[in-house]
This record gives sequence, C-alpha cells and structure tokens, in this order.
Amino acid sequence: MDGEKTEPTPRGAWLAVTVLAGGLFAAVVSTTVVSVALPTIGRELHAGATQLAWIVDAYVLVYASLLVAGGVIGDRRGRKGLFLIGVATFGLGALVTGLAPNTGVLLVGRVIQGLGPALLLPGSLTIIRAVFEDPEKRASAIGLWSTSSGLALAVGPALGGVIVNGLGWRWVFLVNVPFSALLAALAARLIPRVERNPATSRFDWAGAVLGTLSMAAVAFGIIEGPDWGWASPRILAAFAAGLVALALFIGWELRRPEPLVDVRLFLRPAFAVANIAAMIVFFAFVGAIVYFSAYFQNVQGHSPIEAGLDVSAIGVAFALAAPLSGRMVGRIGPFWPMFAGLAVSGAATLGLLRLGPNTGIGAIWWDFALVGGGVGLSLTPMTTTAVASVAASRAGMASAVHNALRQLGQVLGVAILGVLVYAQLPHGHGGGGRLAPEAGRHFVTGLHHAIWASGLILLAAAAMVALLAARSRKPVADAPRPSGGPAPSAPARADAPATPVGER
Repeated sequence: MDGEKTEPTPRGAWLAVTVLAGGLFAAVVSTTVVSVALPTIGRELHAGATQLAWIVDAYVLVYASLLVAGGVIGDRRGRKGLFLIGVATFGLGALVTGLAPNTGVLLVGRVIQGLGPALLLPGSLTIIRAVFEDPEKRASAIGLWSTSSGLALAVGPALGGVIVNGLGWRWVFLVNVPFSALLAALAARLIPRVERNPATSRFDWAGAVLGTLSMAAVAFGIIEGPDWGWASPRILAAFAAGLVALALFIGWELRRPEPLVDVRLFLRPAFAVANIAAMIVFFAFVGAIVYFSAYFQNVQGHSPIEAGLDVSAIGVAFALAAPLSGRMVGRIGPFWPMFAGLAVSGAATLGLLRLGPNTGIGAIWWDFALVGGGVGLSLTPMTTTAVASVAASRAGMASAVHNALRQLGQVLGVAILGVLVYAQLPHGHGGGGRLAPEAGRHFVTGLHHAIWASGLILLAAAAMVALLAARSRKPVADAPRPSGGPAPSAPARADAPATPVGER
C-alpha cells in the first residue's frame, strides 16, 4: 500500500500527529459517548443490562481482538493505507449502528465499527516513532496522541448527553460518519508514508484466530454469566474454551519463526509491566466511567447531559495531565510519572467509597479529577516503554499488543465491574429508567464493590512498578535487545531514539 518513506517538515510532522490523534479520539469517544446513551437505548429498544453491556463490549472486543493482526498487516502492507481503510470501516459501522431498527442490527453495526480502530490505531505509534527521532519530541508527540483519548473522555459523556437530548441516541453513532469522511481526507493529505517491512513468511492466521477466540470466549462468559448462571454448562464451556485457546495460542506463537505476537517479549520486565499496568488502568478507568454515568441517571435521576457533565472532570483532568506526562518522560524518564499516576488514581478511586444514593457532584468532583489526572500521568510512560522495547521493524506489533491489552482491560472492566454493580439488583433491572429507592441503594452497594476492585488493582499496579524499579535499580523502561536483532551500543531506553522505520 505504502511507497517510499518521505521526510515531513517539522510542521508537517505535528500535523500528521494531530490527524493520528483524531483517529484515537474517534475510537475512544465511541465508547464514552455511548455510555451516557445506554439508559435511553435501553428504554427505546427494551434492552436489559446484559444487552447494554454488549453494546459497549461488542465494539471494544472486536477492536481489542484484531489490533495485533492489524499491527502485523500494517508492518507488512503499509501503515498509511491501513489507516485509511480503518477510518472508512469505522464510518460504515457507525452508519449501520445509527440506522439499526433493533438491538441485533445495532450489535452488528458495533462489530463493524470495532474493525475500524483495529486497523487504524496500530500504525499510529509506528508512524510517530518513525518521524520523531529526537527522544524528547517523540515523547511529547506520544503525549499529544494520548491527550486525544483524554479529550474524548472529557467531551464524550457531555457530548453524548447533548446529542441524546437534542437529536436522539441514533446520532451518537451517526455523527461519526461525517467525522470519518473529514478524517480520511486529512489523513490522505497529511500522514507521511513509511517504508513497510516485507513479509518473509505467510500471515499467521492460526495465531489470529486463536487469540481472538480466547478473548471473545472469556468476555462472553463474564457478560452472560449473571443471566445464565456461573455454573451453567454454557458458561463453563466458554471459560474452558477461552483458556484452551489461550494455551494453544501461546504454544503456537512460541514455535513460529515470525509469530503474530512474540510472547517472549513478556519475559522482559519492562515490557511486561508496561502492558499489564495499561490493561489494569483501562479495566478500572474506562469500565468505571460507564457505571458512574449509569449511577447519575439510574439512581439520582439526572438527564443524559447532566450525567455527562457530572463525570467530565475525569476526562478534563486526563487531557491536562497527558501532555505534561509526555514532557516529563522526555526529561526524567518514565518511572516516576507511571508510578505517581497509578498511586494517585488508585487512592482517589478508593476515596469515592463515600459516594451514596444522594451524594452531590460537588462533594466528589475532585476525586474524579484526581482519578483522571493520575491516569493521564501514567499512560504516556506506559506507551513509550512498550513501543521502545522492540526493534523498529516490529514496532507495529508492539504497539498493537499494547493497545490490544488496553482494550482487553476495558472489555473485562465493563463486564466484571458490571457484574459487581448489578449483582444485588432483581433480574431485569439495570436497563433504562430511574430505579426505585431500594433498588438504588442496592445499585450503590454494588458500585462500592466495583470501586474497591478498581482502586485496589490500581494500587497493586503502582506497587508492581515500584518493585520492578527497586529490583532493577535502573529506569523501568530499560529493555534488552529484541531477540534476533543486532545488539545496541547501550541499553535501550524508552526515551532513547528509535531506529527509523525502513533503516534496519
């Protein structure tokens, strides 16, 4: 798809990053904007809690499952061309979803829409790595790219509320159609081409199928477990299928000379910690946003726009902290921003345990801000570490693995936290509409259980980062050379210049 690499001007490089950030914005906002619309969709399409969870997870599950395959295809066929295909697919899925007459068609549209980010996102970090050789500028560029997800979190809930109140829930999806057209036009003009890495072996279809099956089966079991019963044969079979597929995937990838995912990378402490921590953050962070939005609507009776504004402090703080984190990584390395962000977000999440059925936003908005600010501080160093841990020729794979684990965390967060939130509600509750006072108290009790789970796992991730740094006595992003690659002259650092794509 792509031709020879061209060197953009400095201004052109930053414009390209802005377009790439627009793709990330579209991918993330399609989760947050929907979270506010779920109660309205539940009322109009008569959808229960399980169906509403699938509206979120059908999109994110496809997105997460195919990111790695999209990264490898981009490495081999060209990143810019795949970005454009991803944008077009995203727009098509949004059109199908917005016109859906029932939940079945809506879910089909969400699956199509989820294919878009799986194609357009993996190459984004690879392009940034290729066009920014200076470590400080590259870290700032990644910070700008990451900030777009914070902006999506900041404006998504409020935007969703405005759209639902003014135009109806369908336009939550349909607004992505013209946005995708604009993004494609800008990408065709502004994104530079980088030299692809020609494949020396066939694409790993078996690995792609096994990896997708493992994630899909586990997510299916978690989401459907409350309705079908955790001990039902179908749920147990789903979990068993997921675990077997995961074991087969790992075994298969270890035997391949050019695997879809080089699972040996997870033997590197820096790579493993950065990816596991990112999965934990998205488990606790994005999953929680969905249920805080539901709390303000279903328990306190707020309108969609009011609920969006209630949770907007999370995204605003994230958007402010992410670029600051990028500059910090460029100057002092990734350890302290990563650790501090995880610790702050975990502690602030636990502070939300004082939330009750009638707690006003004035009493908790600063907790939301600390949660969002902490996450914004931690994500850029995680991303920088993960991408810098591999040779440039495999950067697409590494960024795809990192993004896939982030989205897998989101899938598991929405599913598992949803089980905790709705566990004490009578069957059939949790869709649309305000809950009766007694049911509202049960909802808050379940929300407290989800808050405990989210806060403790964030603090555990902070402890994991601290233990790694204390054990190694060097910056957390230090990484040994990729297997089979040439030995570097000095230990690879997340803030060290990467080999430009096409120069290996």
